[in-house]
Amino acid sequence: MILHNRFSWRALIGKPFIFFSIVMILKMLLVWTVVFRENAGSFGMMLLTGIPPVWLLFCLIETLAYRKKLVTYLIVDLVLTIIYFAVIMYYKYFGVIVTYHELRQVNQVSEVNSSVFSLMDPYYLFIFTDIVVLFVLICSNRRFRAFGRSLSVRTGRPWFAGGAVLALIACAACIFPFRSGMNEFQQARDMGILNYEAYVGFAPSKNIKVDAKSVTPEAVAQVKGTTEPAQPAYWGAAKGKNVIIIQLEAFQNFLVNLKIDGKEVTPNMNKLVKDHLYFPHFFQQVGQGNTADAEFVVNTSLYVPSNGAASEVYADKALPSAPKTFAASGYQTATFHTNSVVFWNRDQLYKALGWEKYYDDKFFGKSDLVSFGASDELLYAKTAEELARMQGAGKPFYVQVISMSGHHPFRIPESKFKMQLPDRYKGTLVGDYIQSQNYADYALGQFVDELKKNGVWDNSVIVLYGDHQGLPIYSLNNKEKKLMKEIYGREYTLPDMMNIPLVLSVPNQKAQTLEQVGGQSDIFPTLANLAGISLKNQVHFGQDLLNQNSPVLPQRYYLPSGSFISAKGAFVPGSGYADGITYPLNGGKVTKPLDSKETYERAHKLISMSDAYVSSLPEWKDQEKEHANTDTATPPAGSSKTNGSPKEGTSGKANSDSTPAAGSGSAGAGSATGGTKPVDADAKTDGTKPADTKATGTPAETKAGSAPAGSKPDSTAPADATGTPSKPDDAAGK
Repeated sequence: MILHNRFSWRALIGKPFIFFSIVMILKMLLVWTVVFRENAGSFGMMLLTGIPPVWLLFCLIETLAYRKKLVTYLIVDLVLTIIYFAVIMYYKYFGVIVTYHELRQVNQVSEVNSSVFSLMDPYYLFIFTDIVVLFVLICSNRRFRAFGRSLSVRTGRPWFAGGAVLALIACAACIFPFRSGMNEFQQARDMGILNYEAYVGFAPSKNIKVDAKSVTPEAVAQVKGTTEPAQPAYWGAAKGKNVIIIQLEAFQNFLVNLKIDGKEVTPNMNKLVKDHLYFPHFFQQVGQGNTADAEFVVNTSLYVPSNGAASEVYADKALPSAPKTFAASGYQTATFHTNSVVFWNRDQLYKALGWEKYYDDKFFGKSDLVSFGASDELLYAKTAEELARMQGAGKPFYVQVISMSGHHPFRIPESKFKMQLPDRYKGTLVGDYIQSQNYADYALGQFVDELKKNGVWDNSVIVLYGDHQGLPIYSLNNKEKKLMKEIYGREYTLPDMMNIPLVLSVPNQKAQTLEQVGGQSDIFPTLANLAGISLKNQVHFGQDLLNQNSPVLPQRYYLPSGSFISAKGAFVPGSGYADGITYPLNGGKVTKPLDSKETYERAHKLISMSDAYVSSLPEWKDQEKEHANTDTATPPAGSSKTNGSPKEGTSGKANSDSTPAAGSGSAGAGSATGGTKPVDADAKTDGTKPADTKATGTPAETKAGSAPAGSKPDSTAPADATGTPSKPDDAAGK
């Protein structure tokens, strides 16, 4: 009946400019409701800034695409709807406005589709209603198709051409006043979504201009305000000990010592906190890459890029890193993760970081699945066995273990439930999160017990920290916000969201709770101090938490550009420093800066220095070619030229004190910053065979356990899906 009613389609769609303008206004209302309503956004202002770009496109259709007018309108409608929908969904997790920079992560969506769908309220899909209805009409009704063809006439073309010019001027007027703002979210709100998306395409970098050659360890220390003590506390306290870094998926600090109706949520972590060194004011420093970004920051003490995941943006760089630095001091190195090594481009990141071995789903298998891979129980059981084997090789090891069972959306099988939650928590994101972290803690306890049984624990420094937040403020509904208020005894704030625990277990050291503020970039220098490895000549942006207390933690992505965390709280700029807001670490919100402008400028400069430094590093593929040429030209043993033994102090496997200053031609991976040669570019990434990591001028091949630092690791271990190691061929796996 509707299709035979003249009013239904001739009155509404007969003037597509008006019809689709109304449709776009309704979609803007949905975006405003989800994204801007609680962030001081006026819907009237959103219309004023949102309509001009829409009318610009519609005027161009009327002027240039009149022959297939309805179809063109529908295509433009679909594109704009996808942008609006992406803005909604991305905001619900990250709290930021998505831009074209995120397109490089589209291939990851299939891997995390359960997380994506969990963020979606059903009413979000109403944004596609008009597209579905019109598509069905076009496909199923001849009269409607004929009507669409009847619209292919030129009407008011000069008026629409003039309208396009006026709309373009209006768009520029929306963009121009806000182009110099630091806060991207405010820019999107004030410019309008579509204007902001267009602006980002040609916007200049917000970084301070820095000459990469000026980025030296001394320059970084000066900006940070840190000094190297003459006799560092804990120096070499764990020299020659194994180092085991346990990265806990989405583990936030509020879980420590949390009880729900008298039941401990994380009893094993609570015991570790009680018995070892605990840093309660420790914060994430990740960006878009989340877990992979945490791996990058922890192992390099560098900051994440401004756009994109570090595993994508920096994976081609020859990165100075902890794996290389520890390998240069005689350590075996390996990383353990139950997902595929190609997820988040880790196969390339691991080459850049210089891991000698990786263990992925080819080693752990696909049984007992939780989230995106084998359960944490299986991860820890197989890892404990492998660590015992590595310890038996006679050399210390530096390894990272990446848990995953606590991954968003935190829906673990009921068979893994280890506690019963009160009814008020059931069916909520907060309840699912607590349930999954309770299971992850149970698996962690088994790992600790096994390491103590097999003798690895007492011979190791153990590091535990959360990789990133688990409960984004933007994802919580009103009921869930009330549950978080119950847990905290106050409102859940930005610093709470980004606060993760850090626990250090150091042999023969007494338990302490250390109140200073720290971040993930501080882990590498802290461990180097404990191992007695100097980073004096290596560029790093973190501080040794056991000797330095000058916390300035620049933040990206989860907070706008110019944001940082200090002992006074999390600072978020407005258009700049003066109109910024501070969120104190103990809760609340102060509508002014608490840190000085000088601190704000230091944080901004530090992150700009990191970007400039990493951008200046050579690519590992180029270094590999140089190494291959060098190896070809190396004379036989006994000639006047050496083969680069660490003791000989050549550019290959040098000790950590021989690292060149930043900006030098040899800075970065594969030089004196650890000396591990980047991976074979042609190596397969299926993880089915262990890989060998060469160094510049590596000594002759010997088996792991008997070779000096920098030699190839044992290549005899088989690798298949049944549980033997994927020993990376230059960390990628053949």
